[in-house]
Parts: sequence; C-alpha cells; structure tokens
Amino acid sequence: MFNGPSKRQKELARLEHKKEKAAKLSERKKEKEARGPKDPNAVDPDIAHIVPGPQPIPEE
Repeated sequence: MFNGPSKRQKELARLEHKKEKAAKLSERKKEKEARGPKDPNAVDPDIAHIVPGPQPIPEE
C-alpha cells in the first residue's frame, strides 16, 4: 500500500496553512502599530465598576 500522494497533499496543506497564519499575524501586527500607543490614563471597561477592598453582600 502506497500513501505517497496523500502524504504530499497533507504536507502541502500544512505549509499553506502555516503561510496563511503568518500572513494574518503580520497583518494584525501592522494594524496594531497603526493604531498607535494606548492612553495610559484610559480606564479599562472590563474593570471600571470594580471597587478595591471588601465587596458588599448581595441582597437577596
């Protein structure tokens, strides 16, 4: 039993996927650089409502 062509096809598909992934990565990197630096004083919306220290007990 000879599996040469299917192995070759798998390898080509793997290489193609690797190229696409690298292209997407470089594109995201360029977009990130184009946006510029973040404002260090900006508030992260995920933690804007969190208060440090003991949290109040939720009312039932």
